[in-house]
Amino acid sequence: MAELESPEVMPKVISSLSSLLQRVAESNDVGCRLESQKISVFHGLSTPTISVQCYLERIFKYANCSPSCFIVAYVYLDRFTQRQPLLPINSFNVHRLLITSVLVSAKFMDDMYYNNAYYAKVGGISTAEMNLLEVDFLFGLGFQLNVTPAAFYTYCSYLQREMLIRSPVSLPENPLTLGRPLKLHCCFSEDDSTHKKQLAV
Repeated sequence: MAELESPEVMPKVISSLSSLLQRVAESNDVGCRLESQKISVFHGLSTPTISVQCYLERIFKYANCSPSCFIVAYVYLDRFTQRQPLLPINSFNVHRLLITSVLVSAKFMDDMYYNNAYYAKVGGISTAEMNLLEVDFLFGLGFQLNVTPAAFYTYCSYLQREMLIRSPVSLPENPLTLGRPLKLHCCFSEDDSTHKKQLAV
């Protein structure tokens, strides 16, 4: 994981994660017209004009959280969509889910982090909304914030593969999870130290 911690590689991680999220959101935009989905506090009235990549780059620039936070935020997004199948990531909620997952990750991972008011400014929302999103996200996760080293390594591996293979046509059908119908990664039992249940790729 040392390569993910270096400043030179971190922008590639940001680019890979944003590419993954963009693909999932666009796929689920189509699926939302075919499947029943709930409207949550993460949904905007319209899709933001800023792209997922520019938004994530903005968070990276101003949040000053450790590179590991973005991997853990990715884990949280995956867990959230696994636990909330009626709330898949789409273009209406991806930005709010992203800023919230990084906020929660930074609080859990880093010794020093900015407060909710600061993250709200970075994310372009009000502090009251940021507070509400954080609470809703935590409940959506079931407060399952711990990430084992094995799980962290697994998600790093998928992002590293995303760095090497950026073409959606070349990627496997299930590259990771983050919602339906397109999934980004088949979750495994992170409490199983023997890892008998392997990832489906």
